[in-house]
Amino acid sequence: MKTLLFSFFLFAVTNSLFSQVKFLEEGKKPGTGSLEDLGWLVGYWTGTGLSGTCDETWMPAADGHMIGTFRFWNKGKLVFSEFMNMVQEGDTFYLKLKHFNPDLSGWEEKEEWTIFRLVETGENTIWFHGFTMKRVGDEMQLWLELEENGEKTTMEFSYTKQKQLGY
Repeated sequence: MKTLLFSFFLFAVTNSLFSQVKFLEEGKKPGTGSLEDLGWLVGYWTGTGLSGTCDETWMPAADGHMIGTFRFWNKGKLVFSEFMNMVQEGDTFYLKLKHFNPDLSGWEEKEEWTIFRLVETGENTIWFHGFTMKRVGDEMQLWLELEENGEKTTMEFSYTKQKQLGY
């Protein structure tokens, strides 16, 4: 009996760790959701991720768009930034972003974006394909799956909401 309970506990813990990042199966329709329900994301967030300091800011949704910025610092130096746009498209939305070096030269080509399709939404949580954002109180956790040389790693970001911008 103890072995059965331990196996169940191990499965539950392992399953909860792997459910932090979800994926949209090939050919499957994206999840449904509305940018108007994402007021919980608006504001200025600071914290850690990628072994450095991160800042992220989100503005309220307007005209089917929710605009955000991200910057990553390491040892007092700006490493890169992002311009983010969540776009409403019918009954779903997606996140598209571009990365920039400190001199504002882009990582992606002029007409290319990094795009995250919506898997599903929950209470104060958004699951995009390979990327999750979850708010609890004035704290927010983000999980991003990265693949390099065929090896997948889930990166975690931890933010606290700041009051400086009045949100």
